[in-house]
Amino acid sequence: MTAAAPERLDRFMARANAAYYAGRDPFADFITAPEISQMFGEILGAWVAVTWQGMGRRVPFALVEAGPGRGTLMADMMRLLARVAPDCHDAARVHLVELSPRLRDVQQAALAGRTAHPVTWHDRIEDVPEGAVILLANEFLDALAIRQFVRTADGWAERFVQGPAFVTQPASDLPPGPFDRSVPCGEILECCPDALAVARHVAARLCRAPGTALFVDYGYDGAVWGDTLQALRDGQPAWPLADPGLADLTAHVDFAAFAAAVRDGGAVCHGSVTQGALLGALGLFARAEQLARNRAPGEAYAIRDAAQRLAAPDRMGRLFKALAITSPGLPVPPGFALP
Repeated sequence: MTAAAPERLDRFMARANAAYYAGRDPFADFITAPEISQMFGEILGAWVAVTWQGMGRRVPFALVEAGPGRGTLMADMMRLLARVAPDCHDAARVHLVELSPRLRDVQQAALAGRTAHPVTWHDRIEDVPEGAVILLANEFLDALAIRQFVRTADGWAERFVQGPAFVTQPASDLPPGPFDRSVPCGEILECCPDALAVARHVAARLCRAPGTALFVDYGYDGAVWGDTLQALRDGQPAWPLADPGLADLTAHVDFAAFAAAVRDGGAVCHGSVTQGALLGALGLFARAEQLARNRAPGEAYAIRDAAQRLAAPDRMGRLFKALAITSPGLPVPPGFALP
């Protein structure tokens, strides 16, 4: 039997994740910040309201979420906006960027009765109509397909997938990315062309119309390198090349490369800052104490523990980072101002 031809890693990863999200419940394998506590969505809902005011209270505006999961984050934000910022709630036209028909149904149920206007779904961020926008993406970039390159004595080689193993081939085309880094021989440098395309698109859009975008994800910010490809299957780490479509494949986000693409596109970049710093600046712990007040001891502990899980440095607080993008001339978004 002839062995299958090597497949470039990004093509393998895109194919495997498309099958995974079409056929499995990803939330059986991992939990995201909005699912940990309603506080995450409430905090970001307040962030949206203040950001909207700084944009001149545009009516209408597109409130966009890329990779909305079960719709929990958007539902929590809209509930908060309806209560404390009804003008912003009514001005928002909710757009969700989601490919999975199954997840779209889940999101529709989560948002029933939460929005002032019908929700619109799109396959790509590029499909969202032009105009004023606030875009949020929590754990969206990490699932985009990456390419991996190995520094050799003769230049760069690229990693391909053949069966359950990696093979390398001489790199025939280097995409735009962080190839000016001083990577030692034998080490791996990752590049995510789709993430850089998102950065360039968002930057161009925000140069045409007023808006702000917030990306929250796990990753690194600096001229670093290394293999960050990982897989989760049935809630446990797995070999990423085994049984494509049965595991969730992700990689750490290169925020330095992402920010460089944003700046090249003419928009203003803020951060990255750690998730813990952002949520702390936005009042997470004060909100936790407010919710815990007059609760039974077990409930109060769970609320405070959720806040620690979201923000503590040894939990999600340091590994997860947040980066904001604004149109030129707009105020610095909440949580990103220098102390």
